[in-house]
Amino acid sequence: MRLYLLALNPTDSVTDGFLPAAARLGLDVTVLTDQPAAHQEKYPHIESLECDVHDVRAVISLIAAHAPADAVFTNSDHLQTQAALAAAYFGLPGKDWRATLRAKNKAEMRRHLAAAGVDTVRSAQLAPGQDPAALADADLPYPCVVKPSEGVASEDVMLADGPGELVERAKEIRSRRPDAALVAEEYLAGELYTLETLGDGRTRHVLGGFRSRISAPPTFIEMRHDFVAAHPEPVTAQILAQLDALGVGLGACHTEFVVHEGRARLIEVNYRAIGDQCDLMLAEVLDIPLFELILRTHLGEPLPADLGARTDAAARVEYALADRAGTLTAAPGALDRTADGVHLTYRPLRALGTEHPYHRTNRDYLGVLRATGRDPEAVARAAEAFFAAERWEITP
Repeated sequence: MRLYLLALNPTDSVTDGFLPAAARLGLDVTVLTDQPAAHQEKYPHIESLECDVHDVRAVISLIAAHAPADAVFTNSDHLQTQAALAAAYFGLPGKDWRATLRAKNKAEMRRHLAAAGVDTVRSAQLAPGQDPAALADADLPYPCVVKPSEGVASEDVMLADGPGELVERAKEIRSRRPDAALVAEEYLAGELYTLETLGDGRTRHVLGGFRSRISAPPTFIEMRHDFVAAHPEPVTAQILAQLDALGVGLGACHTEFVVHEGRARLIEVNYRAIGDQCDLMLAEVLDIPLFELILRTHLGEPLPADLGARTDAAARVEYALADRAGTLTAAPGALDRTADGVHLTYRPLRALGTEHPYHRTNRDYLGVLRATGRDPEAVARAAEAFFAAERWEITP
């Protein structure tokens, strides 16, 4: 059976998650990507073909000319609609392209939820080429948030305290993304959480989620995630109702939301597995073949009624974060160790000697620590001790 995997740059989710899972399932994998050299260097034994994966016509043409497909899959936010449309063209299991579009386009997500009567968030959209000054007249409460309508990973997500600042923030984002549509929306107060789900189109499993700590405004960089085995039932019910309204049902979905006075409201829906190594940790902490299960849903296989997931584990994912531009001159290497009932896995994300700008996004991550155990307090102590003992130095 052949799996076509659509990808942009190589990611840990694909390299350490989905490709090994595909091998265990006995699948032949063909990677379609606009960066074939990067993938061939990362895993030379996997077939990688150059393709304009942003263009579904190019994807369909290449698959049709190459070899019959049994599944078309992607874990990229940017390529979900292309993969869904290609799967539909070949009569294969896949996500509803309308749901992938709603999830990806934040302005459309807000419009659809409001039309469905599920939740209304006051917002305004700035079309590509439109003068950011138009936002000054938008009927928005302050503070508000402005961001790319199809952005990911908190990139160029910024808080504004008034109309003048909103226009300046929009101009700043537009200087980096001249062709991007922007959306400005009311700031949703509350603690930030995630909900991780897995479905086969009929059965949906809630895999728990995370409580997230983010940087201080005006940016929203995710700095730490603590595993939550189960959110309060009323909160989970509210989020699932909103996912149902969007049409989310097949495969993995990573949903970010806030809870304020018992009300759960969506921040964004990423219709794929959670990234930045949280998916690797989730598979470990639940002790389930998570990546295999996700791929099986795209092969049309039903999920078991009971995944057999553990519910007694504690875990934290925490990032070493650059605070300036420059060259990384000191940092710890990869680490795996177990002590006092806590297993620590640290992986560098930036090589020593490399020079990088300061992005104010998750592209500033220097490394990631995964800590798992049974006792949440022991996990927290072990993670804090690791960061207190190690050092990262950036030379301007």
